[in-house]
Amino acid sequence: MDDIHLTLCDLMKNFKYCLTLFLFMGLYELSHAQFRKYSNEFLNIGAGARSLSMGGAMVAGVSDATAGYWNPAGLTAVKDNPSLSLMHAEYFAGIGKYDFASMAIPLNDLAGRGKTLGLSLVRFAVDDIPNTLYLVEPDGTVNYNNITSFSSADYAFLISYGQELYEQDGKKLSIGVSTKVIHRNVGSFARAWGIGMDAGISYKSAQWELGIVARDLTSTFNVWNFRFTDREKQILYLTNNEIPVKSTELTAPRLIFGAAFKKELTEAIELGGEVNLDFTFDGKRNVLLSSTVLNVDPRIGLEAGFRKLVYGRLGVYNFQKGLKDGDTTNLKKIWIFQPGIGVGFKLKQVTIDYAFTNLANQSNPLYTHVFSLSFNLIRKENRN
Repeated sequence: MDDIHLTLCDLMKNFKYCLTLFLFMGLYELSHAQFRKYSNEFLNIGAGARSLSMGGAMVAGVSDATAGYWNPAGLTAVKDNPSLSLMHAEYFAGIGKYDFASMAIPLNDLAGRGKTLGLSLVRFAVDDIPNTLYLVEPDGTVNYNNITSFSSADYAFLISYGQELYEQDGKKLSIGVSTKVIHRNVGSFARAWGIGMDAGISYKSAQWELGIVARDLTSTFNVWNFRFTDREKQILYLTNNEIPVKSTELTAPRLIFGAAFKKELTEAIELGGEVNLDFTFDGKRNVLLSSTVLNVDPRIGLEAGFRKLVYGRLGVYNFQKGLKDGDTTNLKKIWIFQPGIGVGFKLKQVTIDYAFTNLANQSNPLYTHVFSLSFNLIRKENRN
């Protein structure tokens, strides 16, 4: 216990130094920036088909390389061999492409057991966006040959670290942090760089798992720079469009609480599930529990497994009030939500997951297919 206490003190000491630095950076940017309720939304899509099929409820039960995204404290579940996760999804009939890759590397040989490094990369891009700035010639005629195209892409690179604080009798307490570097670009017109930090806690027992994550703990900020040619500025001015020069946007912090369970019903069948509560503090939102001070958005997921080979999953999330489908007279609002469903197959060190999710809600469906692949990279010394 003395060793654990010293390790915790050292870690908390370094954490306070990092936190102080981020706070000073955040305070400086705050004087030149503004909070945006939906900033860096591409980082809220999710990671892994398993989690998406369970409604994104994965803060407590995550135990693979995607933990760097969901809860860095969950990285400590990756102990002996490095773990790799890959995911691809296409949204809006292939217009938007989302890719996620992550690796968890146990630091057993370097820093003792119970310490894991995580590396994650997120990309969301929309290609072939029409550029109609030069559509109209100076004489007022329309020339469709002047239409060009550009791409808009968002990137995030996460460096994560998880460490066990306590493990005994099947119970484990872990903490973790993630630093994320963000790069966004819109054609040749705009570039943005940003930085932020997440921190998490995880507690696991034989049947119950608890997790807490502070996202954008010190408020993630993006600094935008815009570059327009003189001709582009002239067209924007003549069409009554604002010509941006430089701006900074802040992503407000949020807290996510998660509770998960798993139970073996028989030797062949196991059942699990998780509930997440997403707390936001940036003004009133259209969520299940809403106010100007605090909003609570729940996510619920269920998973059933057969012989640890095949898994079926269900999830619901994004509860909102909307108009009843087909109601054009009473305009009565009802509660709507986004569903998810999926399956998973595990064979030795390889896991293939599939999710079929609805990006909108049940009254205005917009379905998409998501695939992900996870596998363990067995080290030579761990091979039989």
